[in-house]
Amino acid sequence: MLHVIVAEGLVDEAFVEARVNGYDAVKAAVAEATPERMAEICGVPAETIRECARAFARSKASIILWGMGVSQHVHGTDNARCLIALSLLTGQIGRPGTGLHPLRGQNNVQGASDAGLIPMMYPNYQRVVRDDVHAQFESLWATPLGQQPGLTVVEIMKEAAAGRITGMYVEGENPAMSDPDLDHARAAMAKLEHPVVQDIFATETAILADVVLPASAFAEKWGSVTNTDRLIQVGRPALNPPGQARQDLWAIEQIGRRLGLPWNYWRDADGDGHAAAETPVARVYEEMRAVMEPLAGVPWSRLVREDAVVTPAEREDEPGHAVVFVDHFPTADGRATVVPASFTAGPEQPDAEYPFVISTGRVLEHWHTGAMTRHSGVLDALAPVATVSIHPDDAQRLGVAHGAAIRVESRHGAIEGVADVTRTVHAGHLFVPFAYWEAAANKLTGSALDPFGKIPGFKVTAVRAFAAAGSVQGG
Repeated sequence: MLHVIVAEGLVDEAFVEARVNGYDAVKAAVAEATPERMAEICGVPAETIRECARAFARSKASIILWGMGVSQHVHGTDNARCLIALSLLTGQIGRPGTGLHPLRGQNNVQGASDAGLIPMMYPNYQRVVRDDVHAQFESLWATPLGQQPGLTVVEIMKEAAAGRITGMYVEGENPAMSDPDLDHARAAMAKLEHPVVQDIFATETAILADVVLPASAFAEKWGSVTNTDRLIQVGRPALNPPGQARQDLWAIEQIGRRLGLPWNYWRDADGDGHAAAETPVARVYEEMRAVMEPLAGVPWSRLVREDAVVTPAEREDEPGHAVVFVDHFPTADGRATVVPASFTAGPEQPDAEYPFVISTGRVLEHWHTGAMTRHSGVLDALAPVATVSIHPDDAQRLGVAHGAAIRVESRHGAIEGVADVTRTVHAGHLFVPFAYWEAAANKLTGSALDPFGKIPGFKVTAVRAFAAAGSVQGG
């Protein structure tokens, strides 16, 4: 599409001249990416690519929304860079109905990222390697801080396998199902001297833990979630945590105190986290707000009063900005930079031994690793077994009937599921949901990473498949 936009003069030259760096490098990089060549790679007809490029560039407002299928590749960063260039070179940004919106994989990934849950960032996307940022947060938290970026999930598992990480504290995540190259990841976690899990169910990860802290569910605690459009919504407790379960913040604070940290967010609150004037969560939020500029006009009191507020918001008495980057970008020169990319095949390519490509993902009935939804009798009755979606031509060639057992093997592991013979996948392509412990799809995927974002390639793995003996039972 970028090739067509450049070749047919559809670039917004005025916008690029005023607000974009790096155009010439991208122009040179896409010169070889003709629709005909790309059609051979992606299977989309060349003329369709041209029609889409023209419609996107000429539209009064074009918006891009994308999900994990774009980013979970070993070239996922380049995929995102291309989408950014597509919006910038056509001036489709900074106006209503334009821009780029990554559809996050879980309900508060955006809020977590904003708050600094990215290993190379402090809150508000401030890089840990910058001296001024490092000094700011050392002062805020009154403690010495390292200046090296942290490790991503896959890197952590590699370090654990090598014995260089000996303890892990996992909150509300299930890496024993969600990590790539799962047999390796599980072996790494089993090698830990002291794994701790804080969760609401006995997940596959909790089974490996030495200590399990009973956590609180969404409806049992105060908090907030942020959507991809930067809408912050407040969450209120409708129920008390059952049994020995405790508010997440309470448990985290108790751990911090035992490590010598002077945390006291829970002061004056009762056992359910309610206080006369404010909740303990409000105190944490206000601390975040002090170093997160987009929250300047959204104190906790406003969030509770209005239920939801769009950020960034400079003033408490004004609405937040539904559209950002209207006249400049938050960079030193106020301009955005596009980065060239070229097509690069991933390491997991089909061959004579492993002729299929498999992608992992979700099904409607089960969310993420199934840690919650598979406890729902209704949902599990609707989708009780792991299916392997396969094209009718491939199923016929393999002698696999719809509903029969099928085995899938990669260079990393093997699973068995039920064949779902369907034209929703192309010939040569298989799809497996990763919510089923009895057919853990990530046993198949490798641990090769994107060199920039350190994202594993969940969506392309070379596999082979054949009919399996017997039947597959529900979980």
